[in-house]
Amino acid sequence: MSENTPAPDTDVVVVGAGVTGLYTVHRLRTLGHRVRGFDRAADVGGVWYWNRYPGARCDVESFDYSYSFDEDLQQEWDWSEKYATQPEIMRYLHHVADRFSLRDAYTFETSVRSAELDEDTLTWTVRTDTGETVTSRFVVFAVGCLSSAQRPDIPGLDSFAGPSYHTGEWPHEGVDFTGLRVGVVGTGSSGIQSIPEIAAQARQLTVFQRSPNYSVPAGNEPLDDARRRQVKACYAERRRLARLSGGGSPFTTYPKKTFEVGEEERRAAYEKRWQLGGVLYSKTFPDQLVDRAANDAARAFWEEKVRARVDDPAVAELLVPGDHPIGAKRIVTDSGYFETYNQPHVRLVSLRSRPIERVDATGVVLADGEHIALDALVHATGFDAMTGSVDRIEVRGRGGRTLKEAWAAGPRTYLGLGTDGFPNFFNLTGPGSPSVMVNVVLAGEQHGDWLADLLAYMEAHGHRAVEAAPDAVEDWVRECRDRAGATLLMEADSWYLGANIPGKPRVFMPYVGGFKVYQEIIDAVAAGGYKGFRFS
Repeated sequence: MSENTPAPDTDVVVVGAGVTGLYTVHRLRTLGHRVRGFDRAADVGGVWYWNRYPGARCDVESFDYSYSFDEDLQQEWDWSEKYATQPEIMRYLHHVADRFSLRDAYTFETSVRSAELDEDTLTWTVRTDTGETVTSRFVVFAVGCLSSAQRPDIPGLDSFAGPSYHTGEWPHEGVDFTGLRVGVVGTGSSGIQSIPEIAAQARQLTVFQRSPNYSVPAGNEPLDDARRRQVKACYAERRRLARLSGGGSPFTTYPKKTFEVGEEERRAAYEKRWQLGGVLYSKTFPDQLVDRAANDAARAFWEEKVRARVDDPAVAELLVPGDHPIGAKRIVTDSGYFETYNQPHVRLVSLRSRPIERVDATGVVLADGEHIALDALVHATGFDAMTGSVDRIEVRGRGGRTLKEAWAAGPRTYLGLGTDGFPNFFNLTGPGSPSVMVNVVLAGEQHGDWLADLLAYMEAHGHRAVEAAPDAVEDWVRECRDRAGATLLMEADSWYLGANIPGKPRVFMPYVGGFKVYQEIIDAVAAGGYKGFRFS
């Protein structure tokens, strides 16, 4: 940059006001950086701002799904339940934004349309849908992995005369289904969480299931003062254990492999994880996601539990997955999901045997000719995960090449942080990092801290720009692919692979080595003078 080149308007543009974006803004501002934030929502919250569907609840325990960077914050906030609901998480994020004055960094109800590199000055020009243009030295995406809603491609969908909703874009005023005939399409996480709540209101509920999913009861419970005091007294140790774990919460697998113990001990271990609740069941034993026989044992215990909860054996048969190992898709955390099908007004339709032919003005027509009359339709069909939110923004790096072009065969990153050809551009808690495989709040702190240290290093050494080297990107892509390939995770048509999006490259996008291992890797890169990055 020459002396006559105008200084950029700001140091860092952060796109996204979810848990990662908020922390990154806070961390960089404390170091003295000028930061501008943008978010298309009207307030902070990220994925929790949009996902307000009935029953929306976190599958990481509240004590862990919270920031660790400020001890006073940890001590002053009181969670009311073991697994927090969406409204409580939003109250928490509002509290954080107020406490650290983060809102004044953001321009809300504003979408970033493009970010273009000026190769001469190595600065970025960011343009928004409101017409604002901002120049910045760095651009940081914290756009979330689950924020680009995917609607099903069903003939006649637009002809439906009743109201339609997507769980990822739920009306903020809520929806009253009392006395209505409701159809829910999809039984992933949002479907499994919302179906019991919708069933409690609807006169008739029809669930259209393409693929059954593994779900484990949350075992949710209210938290009293004694439990909160107990955790707060040992918060430092809880966080230490979380960072030493694979998933970013203070739980480790059983100390022995599945068949190194007898059946009684094995079942006791499964039962303990079942009572603990939720997604952690997939990590009961250390070999559960790498050895098919070990996985089958965990699956058999799960199936026994679920079949006992469903009165009709034919319905239970439809609810038990037979196409992928348990844990190869993220296990859902539910509250009374399977028992919902015991209610006489709830019906399950398997789209594998009875696909939807079309939707008309009054309901759904199945391929066998049956017409199911509906007053309202809910799409619980998930997201264009991991890359969908990035793809919405035109990012142009060196030579005018877009990030979408660079990632045409699947996302290519170094450490999940940088991409060759895009200097001073970072995508946090996304593809190539532990991301959705771990507690994203600690993952956001992990990336925010690492980025802050990198910018401090650049300042101390007089570097203008930093960029991932092509060979480092290639090596990391191979590392991520090989680690995933050594597990059973590749055996499911999951959104981890982009399999829910027609035409999307089938690439396993998160890094599966775990929170602790990933931290060791990025720490070693930093300690080595940021090996694999090029400075200019």
